[in-house]
Amino acid sequence: MAAKAKKITVEIIIAKYMDYVLEHEMVPKSIYKFCKVSDIKEEDFYLFYGSLDSLQKGIWKQFFVNTIQVMEKNKEYDGFSNKDKMLTFFFTFFEILTLNRSYVLFVLEQENNPMKNLEQLKGLRKHLRNFAKDLIVDGNAEKNLKITKHNPQLFSEGAWLQFMFILRFWMKDDSARFEKTDMAIEKSVNTIFDVFDNTPLENILDFGKFLYKESFA
Repeated sequence: MAAKAKKITVEIIIAKYMDYVLEHEMVPKSIYKFCKVSDIKEEDFYLFYGSLDSLQKGIWKQFFVNTIQVMEKNKEYDGFSNKDKMLTFFFTFFEILTLNRSYVLFVLEQENNPMKNLEQLKGLRKHLRNFAKDLIVDGNAEKNLKITKHNPQLFSEGAWLQFMFILRFWMKDDSARFEKTDMAIEKSVNTIFDVFDNTPLENILDFGKFLYKESFA
């Protein structure tokens, strides 16, 4: 009796794509080439993605989805403050990136044009900004005075810029267990919430000193 063919899933396609990129040290030239080498039927590929570019973007979306799933398994997560939820998100997301570090570094450095490499992050940007926006909307719902409420649009954009900083920092981080990235996450999250809560300037200055030291020391 012939063995039953394994059902193709998003996870299988992503895993095979990442393996292809790392083993060949290049992205596939075509869907046909990728599918042939990876033993995937083209029609199965098209059930999930319309192009290799959409697959690349889909990998970053999956990193985000996996992050949310991990966080939601923590029964205490719903009771976290907005700041702790943001900290948990960044810590979890970069733990997942670290598990896939070889792939991430390759695809973010494959072209000489950094902007072209960042094209694959467009979908992630939307998901991350919506996540940050929802945090602020939930926080505003608990505030009676309009003057104490935060601007969700502004905060979500700040969260994306914060992510981009941490991503670049993590890519260059050579510390054991990426401990410097953990410090950068904690300091940056504390800073962005300090800015929004109008708390003392010392934390912002401390964060600035940290960036200067790590960038130029």
